[in-house]
Amino acid sequence: MSAPVVDVRDMRVWYAGPSGPVQAVDGVTFALRQGEVLGLVGESGSGKSTLGRGLMGLVPRGAAIDGSIEFDGRDLLSLPKKERGRVRGAGMGLIFQEPMTRLDPLMKVSKHFTEVLKVHEPKLSKDEARIRALDALRSLGIPPTRYDNYPHEFSGGMRQRIMIALALVLRPKFIVADEPTTALDVLVEAQILRILADIRERYAPAILLITHNLGIVAEACDRVAVMYAGRIVEQGPVRDIFATPRHPYTRALLNSTISLSTRELHSIPGAPPDLVRPPTACRFHPRCEHVMRVCADVFPPTVRVDRQEAECWLLATDRIDAAGRAPLSRQEVPVADEA
Repeated sequence: MSAPVVDVRDMRVWYAGPSGPVQAVDGVTFALRQGEVLGLVGESGSGKSTLGRGLMGLVPRGAAIDGSIEFDGRDLLSLPKKERGRVRGAGMGLIFQEPMTRLDPLMKVSKHFTEVLKVHEPKLSKDEARIRALDALRSLGIPPTRYDNYPHEFSGGMRQRIMIALALVLRPKFIVADEPTTALDVLVEAQILRILADIRERYAPAILLITHNLGIVAEACDRVAVMYAGRIVEQGPVRDIFATPRHPYTRALLNSTISLSTRELHSIPGAPPDLVRPPTACRFHPRCEHVMRVCADVFPPTVRVDRQEAECWLLATDRIDAAGRAPLSRQEVPVADEA
C-alpha cells in the first residue's frame, strides 16, 4: 500500500471567542492516499470547515494549530512559516463554497489565474501561465473566449467551475473541497460531482470533500469521517458505515436523512454543544439515547470493528465495570431544546 499523501495526527485548532477559547478541532486523526476521496460530514458547527482551512493554514488571526500535519512526507507544522506556505501553495488546493464571495468582482478571471501562478510558479512566462490557465478552464468546460470576463458575467455553476480550475492550475496532490455544491441547484450539483470524478480519474489527487449531504458522500467518496463537536467520532469505508454505523451519532445522522422512501421524519434530540464549554468526556453523551454513566466520566476509546473505527463505550463494554454501565436518566443529563 502506498504512503499517505496527507497524514494528520492529533490535530487541534482553537481560537479566541468572546466567552473564552473555542476548541473547534480537538484531536483529529486521519490519512489520505493518492486518488482517494474522504467525505467529512457532520452538523453545522461541528468543525468541518475549520479542519479544512486548518489543513491549508487559512485560520483567523489569533487562532492556533498543533498536532502533526504531514503532507508528502513533510510535517507542515514543523516548517518555518514561509516554507510552509510554499509547500501548501504548490501542492495543496482549496475549493471554497460560495465562489462569488471568493472571486474579486473587480478582477477579470484571467487576472485571478495570473496572480495565483505568479505567486507560486514565478518562473512561468506570461504565455506559459496563460496556456496553463486556459487548459484548466477548458478541462472544466469553460471556453477560452470567456477568459477575460469578470466573475459577475458567469452563472453560479460556472463560477464554481472557475474556483475548481483555480485549485487545479497548480496541479496539487491534495485538494480540500469545502461544500463545493452549496447553493447550487440539483442539476448543477450533478455537473460539479461529475467534474470532481473526472478530476480524480485524470489527476488522481487526494481529496477531502467537506459536505453536509450524505447523498453526495455515497456517490463521490471512498471513505467517510463523521465529525461531532470538533472530533471525528467514526470513520471507515462509505459502504460499511452506511450499512452498519457503529457510533450512535452516525446512526442518528443517517436516520435523519430524507429520501424518496422516507415515511417518517426523524431528528437528533438536543443541539450541538458549546465548544467553549463542551460536555465532559464523550461530547455526544447529552444527546445519546444509549448514554451510560461512564460516558460522562471517562473519554471513550477508539475501537476498531472490521474496517471501521469509532469513539464509543458501547463498543468497549468489556472495559467498564457495573457502575459505569448504569444508564443515566434524562434528569441527570442536560439536553437542549430539540433541534
